[in-house]
Order: sequence, then C-alpha cells, then structure tokens
Amino acid sequence: MKQIKEILKIGVPIMLGQACVIIVAFADNIMIGWHNVDELAAASFVNNVLNLVILMGLGFSTGLTPMIGAFNGVNDVKSIGSTMKNGILVNGAIGLVSLVVLSVIYCFLDSFGQAPELLPLIRPYFIIIGISSFFQLGFNVLKQFTDGMRQPVVSMVFLIIGNVVNIFGNWVLIYGKLGFPELGLNGAGLSTLLARTLMLGMFALYVFKGKKFSQHVAAFKASHLSKGRMKHIFSLGYPVAIQNGLEASTFSFSAIMIGWLGVVELAAHQVVTTISLLFFLLLQGLSFAVSILVSNSYGKKDFDGVRKYTKKGFLMMLTISATLSALLYIFRFPAAGIFTDSTEVASIAVSLFFLLFAYQFGDGLQLCYSCVLRGIQDVKPIMYCAFISYYLVAIPCSYCLGFKAGLGIHGIWLGFPIGLTLAGIFFYLRYRYDMHRMNSDVAMK
Repeated sequence: MKQIKEILKIGVPIMLGQACVIIVAFADNIMIGWHNVDELAAASFVNNVLNLVILMGLGFSTGLTPMIGAFNGVNDVKSIGSTMKNGILVNGAIGLVSLVVLSVIYCFLDSFGQAPELLPLIRPYFIIIGISSFFQLGFNVLKQFTDGMRQPVVSMVFLIIGNVVNIFGNWVLIYGKLGFPELGLNGAGLSTLLARTLMLGMFALYVFKGKKFSQHVAAFKASHLSKGRMKHIFSLGYPVAIQNGLEASTFSFSAIMIGWLGVVELAAHQVVTTISLLFFLLLQGLSFAVSILVSNSYGKKDFDGVRKYTKKGFLMMLTISATLSALLYIFRFPAAGIFTDSTEVASIAVSLFFLLFAYQFGDGLQLCYSCVLRGIQDVKPIMYCAFISYYLVAIPCSYCLGFKAGLGIHGIWLGFPIGLTLAGIFFYLRYRYDMHRMNSDVAMK
C-alpha cells in the first residue's frame, strides 16, 4: 500500500494536469466540429502532424526528469541547478530546430494527399499552432523540473489556468463573440497560442522569481555551462525523443492514410483520437509518477524499491484502462455525438471505439516500462524497440490491412494494438534484463 499511496500522491496532480490537456483537446474539437466538419478534418491533420514535433520535444525534456529525480533523492541542490541550466540550453536549441522542421513541412503540405478543399484551412492553422508549439516546449522543460522535484501540483495549477483561457478564447474567437470577428478554425489556433504563451510566462516567473525554489535558482545562476552535462542530457533525451516521435508519427501516418479515404473518415478519426487522448494522457501521467519514484530509488541504489514501484504502477494502469474502457462502452453513442452532428461521422467513430479498447493493454505496457527504463536511465533500447514495433510492424500492418485487405479505416486502426503491444513486450523484457543485472551487481558487492 505504501507504494500505491506514493504513486497516487505524485500521480494524481500529474493526471489532473494531463486532464487539463484533455479538456482543451475536447473543447477545441467539440467547438470546431460544431462549427464545421471540414474544419474538424483539417484540425485532425494538423494536430496529428504537429503532435509528432511536440512529443519529440517532450521526449528531450523528459531526459531531465530522471536526472533531477535522482539528484533530488540525495538532496544534491548544486547538481539540480546545473542540470536545469544546461537542460534549458539543450532544449532551447531543440525547439529552434523544431521550428525549422515545421517550416519545411509547411512548404510541402500539398504533397500529403489531403482533400484539396482542406488546404486553405490547413495552412493558416498549421502556422499558428506551429508557433505555439515553441511555447509548449518551454513549458514542458519547466514541468520536468518541478515534477522531478516531486512538486507536480505546480504545473497542474498553470495548466488549469491555461485551460480556462483557451476554452474562453475558443468561444470568443471561433464563434465571434464580444465584438470579435468569427474566425472559426483560426480562432481556435489563436486561442491556443495565447494560452500557451501565458502558461509559460507565469510558470517561469513562479520558478525563477518565487521563494519555493530559491535555493535551486541560486544554484542555477552559480552553475556553469558544461559540455559533459549537456552531452549527458542529450544522451538521455534523444532516444526518448525518437521513441516519442516514432510512436506519434505512427498515428500521424495513419491520419495521412485515413485522409486518402475521405473527409468523413478523417473527421471520425479525429473524434476517436481525441477520446483516446483521455486514455493515453491519464496513463502517461501515472507512468510519469512511476518514473519519478523509480528515479529517486535508483539514485539511492534502492533496487527493491524500483521493482515495487514498477509492479504497483503497472497494475494501477491496467485498472484505469479497464475502468475507462467500460465507461466509454456504456456511453459510446453520446460520446461520439458530442463532437459532431454528422450521423455518418459518429457511426464510424463508434465502430472505432472497439479498436481503441483493443490496444489499451499494449499501450499501458509500453508506457509503464518505457518510463521505468527512463527512470533507471537506460533509454537507448527504447529507441531501437520503438523503431521495430512502429515502423517495421505497425505502419506496414495498417497499410496492408487498410488498403490491400480492403478493411479501410478499421484496417488502418488495427495496426495500433499490434505495434503498441509489441513495443510493450520489448520494454518489459529490457526491464527484466536490467533488474537481473542490477541485482547481480549488488550480490557481487
């Protein structure tokens, strides 16, 4: 019970923060969907492409969490400050590279095979959300610091504030309220940009000007840039970034393939992926808590603690998945109807829910054990296993089942449970290998 209580103590605020992300995604898609189905389809394409860049950036920043968690476990304030300074520089550079990559993608938007009528909607929305992603990456860096310090409530509060700003901005700018023009999809993008800028600004003021982390900020200011430290941060961050990118791009490629089928299918895909985000982010929040506690135990060489937190965390994730799946099954028709008044879109979305249920075990497995591997700073195998699972297995399966076997959107979605489960098995086996190695080292000493 001790491990469960500690996981919940850290995990619940992170999950509530993740819930804020979910609420914004739900609000965006509901408000856009009720405004125009073509705009919902355009949002689906843009968000799936941009999520690839945002999740890769998040992967780099999550390399800070196990380092800060391990230093926090032994109360090494100086090393925490140094890690933050070097981490901000590394992640800032990554953010600038991300903007360059997005600029290149923008130049080739007409080469992705999307419906021609969607391109005038896609282009401006892509620019606005692309700019906002830079502020999101900055927020993620600060979030990894406070999470690693076992203070997840901090980021949760700022996410809630950003949530309120985003939803209110959607109402004003999408529909043209309070004297503002009706901007539709672009209004949703501008609201997101405003919320993300505000969240980063408030978070930075709290961390660097407040009293809570004054010791760490002093250590941050006194520390020097270190090539060795930056190299270590990069070495922990890039495999996770690539793993996140491979997983996100699997969904992005799927969205592109579904776009070949038509606007209705793409809109239905957006409805289901938005709901699937609820499952993913709540499980991810819990897995982050497990990673933080694992990194604390690993820093103290408490390998038995690593094992206990991992086991309890995975069981908790399975429980959450089963509960959410049962609730969605019961309310599947109202859930689809919230996002659109198109009966055709809603019907396809309901049929896809069953495939969403099918990959929950694999998603929980890969989330839990990939975060445990991050916590014990063994990240390179994650990258290789993800490449095999997603690119060599999941994407080809989606294409073959969707187009060669003639199963359409359902065939494309079948690639998800196959790839995610395979990745989870790989990560679990690597964890078992690491635990055996660490126990052997202890026995030899």
